[in-house]
Amino acid sequence: MKLKILSYHEIEVDSGKRFIDLLSILDIKGVEEIVGLKFNSEIVYWYDEIPSDGEIQLLKYTDEEGLEILRHSTSHIMAQAIGRVFPGVKFAIGPAIAEGFYYDLDLKKKISENDFEKIEEEMQKIIDQDYKFIREFWSRDKATKFFNEKKENFKVELIEGIPDKEVSIFSDDDFLDLCRGPHIPSTGKVKAFKLLSIAGAYWRGDERNPMLTRIYGTAFPTQAELDLYIERLKEAEKRDHRKLGKELELFHIYETAGSGLVFWLPNGALIRTIIEDFWRKEHLKHGYELVFTPHIAKKQLWETSGHLDFYAENMYEPIKVDDQEFILKPMNCPFHILMYKSKKRSYRELPIRWAELGTVYRYERSGVLHGLLRVRGFTQDDAHIICEEKYLEKEVMNLLSFTLFFLKTFGFKDYFVYLATRPPKFVGDPGKWDRAQEALKKAIEKFGLDYKIDEGGGAFYGPKIDMKIRDELGREWQCTTLQFDFNLPQRFNMTYISDDGTPKEPIMIHRALLGAIERFFGLLIEHYAGKFPGWLAPVQISIIPITDHQLEYCQELKKELELRNFRVFLDSRGERMGYKIRDAQSKKIPIMIIIGKREAADNIISVRHRDKGDQGTMTLVDFLEKFEKDFERPEVELKLEE
Repeated sequence: MKLKILSYHEIEVDSGKRFIDLLSILDIKGVEEIVGLKFNSEIVYWYDEIPSDGEIQLLKYTDEEGLEILRHSTSHIMAQAIGRVFPGVKFAIGPAIAEGFYYDLDLKKKISENDFEKIEEEMQKIIDQDYKFIREFWSRDKATKFFNEKKENFKVELIEGIPDKEVSIFSDDDFLDLCRGPHIPSTGKVKAFKLLSIAGAYWRGDERNPMLTRIYGTAFPTQAELDLYIERLKEAEKRDHRKLGKELELFHIYETAGSGLVFWLPNGALIRTIIEDFWRKEHLKHGYELVFTPHIAKKQLWETSGHLDFYAENMYEPIKVDDQEFILKPMNCPFHILMYKSKKRSYRELPIRWAELGTVYRYERSGVLHGLLRVRGFTQDDAHIICEEKYLEKEVMNLLSFTLFFLKTFGFKDYFVYLATRPPKFVGDPGKWDRAQEALKKAIEKFGLDYKIDEGGGAFYGPKIDMKIRDELGREWQCTTLQFDFNLPQRFNMTYISDDGTPKEPIMIHRALLGAIERFFGLLIEHYAGKFPGWLAPVQISIIPITDHQLEYCQELKKELELRNFRVFLDSRGERMGYKIRDAQSKKIPIMIIIGKREAADNIISVRHRDKGDQGTMTLVDFLEKFEKDFERPEVELKLEE
């Protein structure tokens, strides 16, 4: 048989050879790093026979799919080790995730991170034994009987949800698990791993189900990469927006009011106001009109929009008022469409660009709520562009330019874009889909952005761009979405009168630049580690008098600085100067002005910078000349299509 090894060469193998045999046949550098194989684009099981001629793709530790295989296999090894250390454990699921893996378990005894060392020791024994990962296919009845006898109720429930006649079972040595795979050839392929944390997790994310123990871990090809990741985790812990949100008095979530509902404290509310004021000003400046819509609407509206058909599990239960049912809005789109349909529209009015900072409510399972990053009530920086098809490309170019302008202004300069294209099942004209996809692709390429095509990954109602931003630690966060919609214009019978006098259906684009304001604020906190740039800092300058004798001079300074639009805090508390300086430093205030007897007498100020330390004494005029630019919003060029 002939096999074409992608990126290498063709080889011939005898019939009856298994995929695992390729590891000894291949004469290529780095063969020991191969953790998975694809045969004709499909991941294969190592110990199957090679069926025919075909293409082989080698998956290494360094490939995204290869790393996922490594981590999923390490999750399997962790579960096996826990079963040995804590007999009687029941196993749920153990997938690979973005930066590692986890396994959900029902344990007889409570465990803590203090138990990680003995679990890791047992994992290392399993790795050192280099057990093969063996796959078998069992009938559903056989698998159900086996796991029932083992009292593995979670596995039985999983089998009930599998439609196939047979289920995939993986084993290594004494451990057997219901698992689709794929896995590495043997346990010895795991080189560097670490258990990270422990948490509670409801079975299948539903709080009505049992609470399980979730153990997180990660695995890397080398110890050096693992060490680097652990260092990054420590830095991420320092930047955790939940921790900093409390320390800097930015926001709070009160369980007495409800999980996932954010209370903005004065410091956080001030930053949010600065963000929103900038957002409104720039939208008005660039051809948008601002709108406001209600927080609830009749149930019938969500039936017309289709949300009750495909989004009901994320919507709150109806509220009954005057014998009519109302639902909290999960989206703003149907409201904007109602306003569009309030009168007959002409092509002369298009494009319509309506923008709203609209608060929406979505029911998220309590197990996935996470500070500001996953909440139940949030404000979307929403907009809808309604235009003629001939202006589709221009509008997309302007949308992407506007997006980059905003993200760069807030300090995000590294992005990765996913272009999701038409799925097998879709609504709308295929020609419109093609033209919309091409417009999105052209815009991405024009701005020189790294991107990946997610073939068939679009929603049934239109293609989209998802933009991820990379923060200071290199972490990726979902932010901007530009989404075409060929469904709602049909459902709501949206039309405009074209230049030939006939009614036509407009193109509709959903757009969120920053996404949820709450989530974006959480990203800002972590990106800057709470050290907001001068223009966003809630307090820009703290004036610290050494004694009460300097208060009068400090009050004059405060007035002078506030006239120049600085946000100033005069720390007149009866605390020692050292305490006040440490407090201002811990609150990450950009500038401290310290006033003692000499400064007050000579009409000067002593300046301490948040990052640069003591800057010496100077006049107020010199201070303004030296530092005023530190508090200005960065200038970012915005290029729009004419």
